[in-house]
Amino acid sequence: MISVVIPTLNSERVLVPTLAALVPGSAEGLVRDVVLADGGSRDGTAKIADAAGCEFISGPEDEGMRLQSAAASARGDWLLFLRADGILDEGWARGVGAFMAAAGRAGSANERAATFRLAVDGFGLAPRISEAAAALRLALLGRPRPDQGLLISRNFYRSLGGHAPGANSHARLLARIGRDRVIGLRTRITIAPDS
Repeated sequence: MISVVIPTLNSERVLVPTLAALVPGSAEGLVRDVVLADGGSRDGTAKIADAAGCEFISGPEDEGMRLQSAAASARGDWLLFLRADGILDEGWARGVGAFMAAAGRAGSANERAATFRLAVDGFGLAPRISEAAAALRLALLGRPRPDQGLLISRNFYRSLGGHAPGANSHARLLARIGRDRVIGLRTRITIAPDS
């Protein structure tokens, strides 16, 4: 089962669609819990967490420390890190479940992670260029953008030392995972164009 970990900071406006997209995974029994790692929101983020049944952990401003703390309190065997404005496409639970099952059968759950295909909300050329650049970066360098989400087993996360304190903690975790150990899933994650 999966624990979804989402860093938040004044995320009231973008959080509801992200949480709504997780409902099918919860209904299928795939999502065990959702943990919001909050950095001191002054809006209605805590109320949304309460209404949605999420665990709300208020922590330091440092996002890496918050993510590390939230991952420690999560109860699932797998961790799914998402941005507060990252909306998973319909059918995401099927793709995630297939990846987890395949990793388990191959005995590679503690050495593989997965990420989603990036989709940037909006019209015109700029969002499509961002999407193509993210796909090319993953294909050539094996390095997803941090906003593409990350699915990783709890044991693999711990063996890597989790998120380190400081700036760009998620990007640094992706670098420690390594080029050949991140699998790109077919499922898309849609983010805001200004991300």
